[in-house]
Amino acid sequence: MTVPCPSLTDRTVLLTGASRGIGAATARTLAEHGARLVAQYRSGRDGAERATAGLDADRRLLLAADFAEPGAARRLWRDAVAWRGRIDAVVVNAASLPQTPFDGSDDDWDGGWEQAMRVNVLEPAALIREAVAHFLEHGGGTLVVLSSWAAEQGSRIPSLAAYAASKAALRNLAQTVARTHAADGILVHVLAPGVVRTEMAAASDDLRPGGVRVEDTLASGRLVEPDEVARLIALLASGAFPNLSGATLDMNGASYVR
Repeated sequence: MTVPCPSLTDRTVLLTGASRGIGAATARTLAEHGARLVAQYRSGRDGAERATAGLDADRRLLLAADFAEPGAARRLWRDAVAWRGRIDAVVVNAASLPQTPFDGSDDDWDGGWEQAMRVNVLEPAALIREAVAHFLEHGGGTLVVLSSWAAEQGSRIPSLAAYAASKAALRNLAQTVARTHAADGILVHVLAPGVVRTEMAAASDDLRPGGVRVEDTLASGRLVEPDEVARLIALLASGAFPNLSGATLDMNGASYVR
């Protein structure tokens, strides 16, 4: 049974990483439910345009921001708020998947960790900080933060240690915000998907030892579909589940059960 999503026609949502994968699916789903959407992309404007094509021009704003650049998130936030004066929900989705092999060079290790921390932690953290201040001023708001099952159990791919650690750091920040601002009308939801059928998953699949197909390692025998994640994000972005604030929602087909 599909749970109907509340209407989002009165909500302005900022979505990062809207040009492909989970982000593109989420943009399409938010558009279907009528949200006003600020869609961030790094370089794939064409993908962001396709993902938001279901919205009238006056209900969408596409903004380029490269989270590898210090300060990019604050500039994104400033431009997003200037559009309508209010953001009701932020979906923190954009991420990078650098390799940090233990047996690689020092340069690969250092560069990969710096990239993972900047793109997956420092800039999203700055964006979350801006959002919290804005929500406090306007009586509340919703944060939906994309983490990963790798944040819960470590990556099964050793060369993705920095990615797993960065997602754990982001989840912890979200939990801190949830606990600190539970009485302020700020809702924080963390999603921890397993292996989602995206380009990022395909790239990580090539890194698995022994050439094992990822589907063969999953309890359900199938990947998570981006549209499934997107539907849950839209539900949470509606602000309809205040008592789920602070929770981490697993979506991995029972492959990881706590």
